[in-house]
Amino acid sequence: MAHTNIYSIPYRFRRIENLHILLWLIKDACWAVNFRVLGMIMIIPTLAVAVIITWQTRGIISELLHNIVVALWITANCTWMVGEFWGWDENLWGPYGLRQATVIPFSIGLLILLYYYVFLARDENFKARMAEKTQAAIEEEIRRRKTL
Repeated sequence: MAHTNIYSIPYRFRRIENLHILLWLIKDACWAVNFRVLGMIMIIPTLAVAVIITWQTRGIISELLHNIVVALWITANCTWMVGEFWGWDENLWGPYGLRQATVIPFSIGLLILLYYYVFLARDENFKARMAEKTQAAIEEEIRRRKTL
């Protein structure tokens, strides 16, 4: 029988990730229908929850790096939205606007993922350490729930 790894995540992490999806969808729906004020307001909780998720996963480098990239993606996404909402998408700085500025967080995110997949993810010792840290986080979640 082949060895199969099972990915699991502590419930408290998953719950806030699900909330994050809801916030992100509300923000993007506001963008799609041009609800400027609500869209601008939704930047704050959407980015805040991305930062919280990133902080929660700081002990599991594989998760941390991916969550940093998600926060950068949302930053770029929000920058693009602001540019479209307020007409700063083109020609804010000569031939460039806020949409072009999104290349900065997008590129940083791509570089982080490139580093992860080229160097870290292929290292068997790294994968073993991340599996141990993930298991420890799950066991901590079980202990927390038993004391509640």
